[in-house]
Formats: sequence, structure tokens, C-alpha cells
Amino acid sequence: MAEVGEGRKPSEEFTDDSEEEDSEEEPKLKYERLSNGVTEILQKDAASCMTVHDKFLALGTHFGKVFLLDIQGNVTQKFEISSVKINQISLDESGEHVGICSEDGKVQVFGLYTREGFHDNFDCPIKVVALHPQFTRSNYKQFVTGGNKLLLYEKNWLNRWKMSVLHEGEGSITNIKWRANLIAWANNVGVKIYDFSTKQRITNVLRDNVTLRPDMYPCSLCWKDNTTLIVGWGTSIKICVVKERNPTEMRDLPSRYVEIVSAFDTEFFISGLAPLADQLVTLFFVKENSEHMDEEFRARPRLDIIQPLPEGCEEISSDALTVRNFQDNECRDYRLEHSEGESLFYIISPKDIVVAKERDQDDHIDWLLEKKKYEEALMAAEISFKNIKRHDVQKIGMSYINHLVEKGDYDSAARKCQKVLGKNMELWENEVYRFKTIGQLKAISQYLPRGDLRLRPAIYEMILHEFLRTDYEGFATLIREWPGELYNNMAIVQAVTDHLKKDPTNSTLLTTLAELYTYDQRYDRALEIYLRLRHKDVYQLIHKHNLFSSIEDKIVLLMDFDKEKAVDMLLDNEDKISTDRVVEELADRPELLHVYLHKLFKRDHHKGQRYHERQIGLYAEYDRPNLLPFLRDSTHCPLEKALEICQQRNFVEETVFLLSRMGNCRRALQMIMEELEDVDKAIEFAKEQDDAELWEDLISYSIDKPPFITGLLNNIGTHVDPILLIHRIKEGMEIPNLRDSLVKILQDYNLQILLREGCKKILVADSLSLLQKMHRTQMRGVRVDEENICESCHATILPSDMTRPFNVVVFHCRHMFHKECLPSPATIHGVQFCNICSAKRRGPGSGILEMKK
Repeated sequence: MAEVGEGRKPSEEFTDDSEEEDSEEEPKLKYERLSNGVTEILQKDAASCMTVHDKFLALGTHFGKVFLLDIQGNVTQKFEISSVKINQISLDESGEHVGICSEDGKVQVFGLYTREGFHDNFDCPIKVVALHPQFTRSNYKQFVTGGNKLLLYEKNWLNRWKMSVLHEGEGSITNIKWRANLIAWANNVGVKIYDFSTKQRITNVLRDNVTLRPDMYPCSLCWKDNTTLIVGWGTSIKICVVKERNPTEMRDLPSRYVEIVSAFDTEFFISGLAPLADQLVTLFFVKENSEHMDEEFRARPRLDIIQPLPEGCEEISSDALTVRNFQDNECRDYRLEHSEGESLFYIISPKDIVVAKERDQDDHIDWLLEKKKYEEALMAAEISFKNIKRHDVQKIGMSYINHLVEKGDYDSAARKCQKVLGKNMELWENEVYRFKTIGQLKAISQYLPRGDLRLRPAIYEMILHEFLRTDYEGFATLIREWPGELYNNMAIVQAVTDHLKKDPTNSTLLTTLAELYTYDQRYDRALEIYLRLRHKDVYQLIHKHNLFSSIEDKIVLLMDFDKEKAVDMLLDNEDKISTDRVVEELADRPELLHVYLHKLFKRDHHKGQRYHERQIGLYAEYDRPNLLPFLRDSTHCPLEKALEICQQRNFVEETVFLLSRMGNCRRALQMIMEELEDVDKAIEFAKEQDDAELWEDLISYSIDKPPFITGLLNNIGTHVDPILLIHRIKEGMEIPNLRDSLVKILQDYNLQILLREGCKKILVADSLSLLQKMHRTQMRGVRVDEENICESCHATILPSDMTRPFNVVVFHCRHMFHKECLPSPATIHGVQFCNICSAKRRGPGSGILEMKK
């Protein structure tokens, strides 16, 4: 609960009640006293009533005065109305006309800017007056007063005031509320509603607790909207809705009726009501029993927010208000007025006026900070940053950072700096020095600004020196993550160099130094370190910064590091480092030279042709499996040199290949038979050469070697007549698997016979099919019309007079002749041929000769 502190300045805000200091529930409303001119008024007089308009306030006092105030409580106008209490002040919606009634029966209705209007004295106290909401705009200027009767005043066509009685006979009228076309009033019996548009009274809501005196516990009325009336009386609240009656049920009933949608009792006595969205703000007068005696005493009034339900209500918040002289006040001394435009609620008591308003985002943030909920406060401040006036997000954030530092959560505090300090470089530097003081520079290092907005280089250098002193790995990480422009690169290079004097082989420091050289564009120095460390980034560095001129004398180092990557890089950049230069550098390292030349040859067989002779020895020494493929694919290799090297090293397969390529096939076959003793390879070699003499040499060499004979019998059947071999086998020679070999020969022979017969059948069938197709084609009719011409006389083939007899000859080639135009017939066995086509087959000029015949 919140209270107004005694003895404070009139504008001082409410603070939490002492009983609720540790409450985790946030208040819904905040309070402050209406000060300035009001303070002086209430010191000499006492408030009796007040009416609220969006533009100003109208305050009535017990000494019969009416003050117009601005929303800060400053007096703008003063009216001397009576010498006794002002009971009610009413304003129309425009705020241009005011109605005032007092305890001595005076009623005045006038324009605030004209002072023209109604002035009258009654013989009884007038408790209430209410202007038509559209009084200023209306031609009839209606208003109602309440004393013993409910009287309606309006101007007639003669501009005179006409009075009519709307209701009487049920005691004094204590409250009237006029909304649109509906007038609600309360008397001793209950609450009535009058429909001004139909001139009908439409309801009577009876008072529940008739034991309470109406003058001591008056009825509270307020309209939530044009059809919803809230009635509070004693401890009872009813919410009434005016509804349209179904025309079929009307008969003699009013066109509208009232439905009570919610009714419930409260714990305390109601002094005022006001709507707040779908909730209610209620001002309660509280009586409590004394702890030491049986009599009751008046406690502080309460302002509650409640949620009406169909059969009850739910309390949302409850605040006890320490208004001045609350111990002397009665229920009737309190009033609750509200401003619909800004959700302002005014608690009026004789010696105090308190303003309650909904807590805004600033208040919410204040409360979170008070409860040390810094994270939530910071989030709330960021969400409403555009609307914050009193609160500075950085101020909130700094409170949060200080709290985290005090807790020892340095990483979280440093992380929050990134969000809180933003672009304020001065605050950033202050925080860095604070973290240095508490020995937590490492915590804040990863969150420092490093984009367009940056701190002074000295700040970054201070952190780098701290890491260099205590944490080489952390130092290396910062160098990789921070842009080199953040700090003086040469100063850091010198610092790293000094540390390397103590630990010259430290790979972390060496790698970092290379990165620093790279930032400083001293790529040659960085490259030396990378090569020394055999670092994986060396190739990336070369490519990225085009350092090929710097590696011409470091090719061996690159190859020793990673032969495959080095060779690929060199071959991909032949325009920057020539093949000759690479060969020159690798001359003393033949094993590396071979790797380079081998890949060069695989890419292009002709680029390194001048080195093919050297490659023969390199292949022979370091990579014999690729020697034979190289000899096969190279067209620039000197065969004599290659044969010499292969014979020296007794490379039989390579020698055989070279002999055959040089034309010495018989010597090559001899080596296969004598040194390799591989009949299958010998047969394969003979098949490749397809030379009858080689086959003869092969048979001669094999004839006294049964295993070779078996191999020949199994493989030469399709190349050499097996009979030639069989006839030369000595009688009685034992040949392994001879039966199987002979069976295979017979099978191969049968297979050849079957293949020939099959091919013959296919040829015959195809010939017959084609002959039939040709015959069908030649048997088809040929269209002859006036567009066709004779190939001899070039006249139209058909005569103009079709009745005369004519003869036409049409060949299958579609050439047509008049019979009489045909040259001497070209016939074979009585078959006539087309002379044009015959001439084409015989050659140029033959057609002319034929025509001459």
C-alpha cells in the first residue's frame, strides 16, 4: 500500500507503506498532492466538491467560493457564490458553461466567458445540479437541479426559462449524473434513470441497506459509457446496463430497460466510483475497531482497483491514503472525480486533494530499480526508449553493471557494457580503467568497441600488454579478432619481440608475430616465420598477398613443408614462377624435382619436354611404377637414352617396350620369352604386333617347352592356324592339359563356323527383305500431271489435247520421257534403263554420246 507522507511538500509523491516495503507486487497507481494555489485555499477554507474537466478543475469550498484551477492546482479564476457550502459544480462537455448550487438554495448557471445565464434562490438547500452535456450547443439550455424535487430547466422559444418537475416525493435528491440522453439520480429510496429522448423513467434500482442514513452515506454514481451506470451505496456496488426493449414486447412499457449485469458487496463504505477500462476505481471510507476500547475510529481512506465479475469481484490493488485530517472525516466528506482523457483520479477531502494516476513506464522502471531487478528494468527501458523522458537507459544500465561488479559477476558486467554504454566512448574508457583497477581487464576485453566507433589506441594496447604478460593464448586470440587499426602495431610488434628474446621457440608468440607483420604489410617477414613454423596458413598468405617473388628462393622449404600443395601452387602460377626457375631451385633435391616434373607431365605432356630426358633417370630412381606410363605417353623422350638406362637397371618390361617401339620386335619377344618366361605376355605382344614372323619365332621358341605349347594352344586359335603348331609337336612329348587345349581349339573352331553361318543367314534375310521392299516400292503408281516435263524435250509430259493418243515412259527413278523422245534404248536382256541415270554412272559426257547415238 502507498501513502501520502505527513509534513511533506504538497507536490511530494507517495512512497511505499512501511508494512509493504518488501512486497514484490508492483503498485498500479501513483499519487501526489494537488499543490500550489490549492494549498493556500485549503489552509483557510475546506473543499466541499470538485468537478474535473480535461482543461481545468473547478473547486467548491465550505465558505461558498468556487475556484477554477489549472491541472497543477494554480488558481485562474475565483467566484464568490455564497456564504455557505457549495454542494455541487457541474460543467458541460465543452467546459464553457458551469452550474453551481449551494446549501442556502442558490443555483447559478452561466458561461465562463459571458456570465449570462440562470440565477435563482430556492427556499431549500439544493444538493446537486447537472447541465446537459451539450449545454453550450443546445438551443434549449437544459439543466436539472436536485433538492426535494428533481427539476428540469430549459429555455422556451421566447428565451425564457421554463421549469418542469421530473420527480418528487421520495425524499432529498443527493446525486445526479447526466450522460447523453440519460439522467440518473439518487434519493432516499433508490436510483432512477430518466430517458430524456422519450421523456420516460425507465428503471428504479432500490437501495439495499436502508439502515444507513442517506445524508451520511450518500450514493455514488458514475457513467462508464453512454449506457452503463455504476451505482455504489453503502457497501453495495451494482453495474447497470441500459438496453433497448424488443418492440414486440413493449406494449405500454418504456422503449428501454435496465439489466443489472453485476452486483457485489464490499468490505468498506463507498465514497466514490470511477471507471478504469473494464475495471473499477473505488474510494472507500474505513472504520475499524480500536484495539484498546470498543469504540470505532476512522482509518485512512482506501483507493482500490477491482475487477467486477458476474457474481462478485476481484481485488487488483489496494492503497491506504494518508490524507490530511483523515481522522476527522466522515464518509460524506470524500469524493472521487476522474478525468477520462488521461485516467486521472482526484480524491477530494476537506483539507486535502490527492491526484492518483496510472503508473507509466518510468514508474515501472523506478520500481524495478528499487527492487534491484536491473535486468528487467534495462529491458523495459530499451523497449520504451523513445518514450522515456526522466530515465536514461545508460543510467539504469550503469546501476545494473555496478550491481554485477559488486556481486563479482565480472563477465556478465562486461557483457552488459556492450549494450549499456553503446557509443559513449567516455563511459567505455572509464569502465575499462575500473576493470583494470579490479584486475579484470580480461573480462571486458572481448566486448570493447571495434567497429566504426573506437576507443583510443592506448586502451587496446593496455589490454594487449596485460594479456601478453599473463596469457599468450589469450593475446593471440585478441590479435586475430581485433582489427590491426585499433592499436599501434609497431609497439605491439616490439613487445612481442622482447618476449621472444626470453622464449625464442614459442610457437604461439611466433605465429602472432607473423600475423602482426601481415597487418603491417611486411609479408616477407611473416612468410619467413610461417615457413619456419611449417604453418598451414603459409600458402594462403602467398596467394592472398601475391608473394611469389618472395618465395623464389624458398621453394625447397615449401616443398619440404607440403610437397603436394607446393607443387600445385607452383604449377598454378607458372606465369609468376617459371618452370625453369623451379627446376633450377630443385636441382640439388632430385626427389623433390621428380615430384614437380611428374605433376607437370601429368598436366601437360609437352610443357616440360626439355626435361623428359632427365625425367627418365628420376623415374628410374624414385618412381619406377610410373616409368613405363611415362615412356608410353612421352613423345619427346630419347629412346636410346631410355633403353640405356633401363638395360643398366635391368628393367625388362621397360626394355621390351622400348625395343618394340624402336622396331626390334624379335629381340623384345625374345626377352619376354627368355627373361620373363611369360607365354601369355609373349602371345599378347605377338597379337599387338600382328606379324607372322613373330608368331613363327614364338612357335619355334615354344616347341620344346610343353607349358608354352599349352599356352599357345589356348590362345593362338584366332590368329594362327593351330594345325601348324600341332604338326610341329614332337611325337611322345607330354603336354600339360593337352586334351583341354584341343577341346578349346575345337570349340573355337565350331564357334567360328557358327558365327559364319549366323552371319550368312542374317545377310540372306536382309537381302530378301530389302529386295521385297524395293519391289513394293517399284510397284507403286507414279503421279503424272501437267507440271511434269519430258527430260529430253523439256515440254509438258501430257499433251494439251487429252483425246489424242500419246505414250509416256516413266522410270523408277522418276525421270519421264515422251516415247518418241527416248534416245536409243539402253537395254540389258530386253530391260530398258533411264539414259540419264545410266550416263551418271558411266561418267561425264556419256549422256551426250548416248544422245548422239
